[in-house]
Amino acid sequence: MRRLRMKLLPFVVVFFFTGCAVPTTETSASQTHSSRQTLYQDLGGNAGVSAIVDGLLARIATDPRIVHHFQETDIALFRERAIEHFCLVADGGCVYHGESMQHSHRGLNITQADFDALVGHLIESMKEQHIPLSTRNAFLKRLAPMYTDITYQ
Repeated sequence: MRRLRMKLLPFVVVFFFTGCAVPTTETSASQTHSSRQTLYQDLGGNAGVSAIVDGLLARIATDPRIVHHFQETDIALFRERAIEHFCLVADGGCVYHGESMQHSHRGLNITQADFDALVGHLIESMKEQHIPLSTRNAFLKRLAPMYTDITYQ
């Protein structure tokens, strides 16, 4: 018995001091719940998403490659819908009041180059807001499937 204790002692010490002790169910559940954030929260919530959209709009306004796609656009309404849409995509619990991506882009003849330019501006806007790379990638991953609904319509 003493020999068994001597063999287990180093494992118990390492286990305890490395923080691997098994927490109680209550502690574990509360820590898990409090550490889980939605992507929307990781983007900064309403203030963060609004700042990202504002940065995106500022970049679009000065980009001769794509600004012409927005000539007939009510920018204030576009801003509002973009914030709603980003919030919805990022699990922020918002309601999107706009049209489907396919319907709203029909007839605009947006090319892959146009799409890539806008995505580049979105990335720069997120960088400007100090959004971590993993969060930027998670958000872009959710937006990527919309490519076929937006381009060549």
